[in-house]
Amino acid sequence: MAETRTVLPTPHPRLVRDAAGQPLHPPADWSLLPPGDAALTRRVRAEGDHWIMEERRGRKVFSRGTWAPTDRIERITRMLERERAQPAHGERLARDRARRDKAQAAYVEEFRREVLAFLAFAPRHAAVGLELATRIAEHATPVGSGTVARTARIPVAERAEAAVIAWMRHQTTAYDRMVIPRIKGERRETRRRLAERSRQVLQRYRVDADPPADCPLQAALARPAPPPDPA
Repeated sequence: MAETRTVLPTPHPRLVRDAAGQPLHPPADWSLLPPGDAALTRRVRAEGDHWIMEERRGRKVFSRGTWAPTDRIERITRMLERERAQPAHGERLARDRARRDKAQAAYVEEFRREVLAFLAFAPRHAAVGLELATRIAEHATPVGSGTVARTARIPVAERAEAAVIAWMRHQTTAYDRMVIPRIKGERRETRRRLAERSRQVLQRYRVDADPPADCPLQAALARPAPPPDPA
């Protein structure tokens, strides 16, 4: 059976640490395959012994590559290069890309509809709702953006609600400039208070009345749309 273990990087190129923090030297005939080529990594790992190198930063885990026999990495690399040089490979990539683009476009539209349903603005504020839903969908749905819209753990309707509150937090409050004490639960409580404030702002658009002149949502929509940012 192939040996697979997860190791941690160190500043030294041929020294890693195991899960317990103990130093390990990869075998002399092994090399580090950098991350980035999923097909190559998958095949190298499937053929036998390997070490998966990962680094944790906060709650996120980042791949730092795969240690495996050098001759295996080189052989599979050459094999993939030959396969990728074939016309059929390019045609398959084009079909896959078109399928992903179609699925992404459908998801963006579905997500926008769910945002609109959550907003439920009064008819007189329909244009504001459409603008807000479009901005949130464009902000939250790009693949790899890291936003709540990209998670599959909760239904789309819940993702839409969370994305609205996240957008409001970043765009209509001072959250990004706040200095929050490093006290357990303080950041969560701050986000809860800001979420309640955002819900109050949104509620003004669910009734047939004019919002106040200093409405933070109007000010946010008057600014250019920002790039995607994790919720």
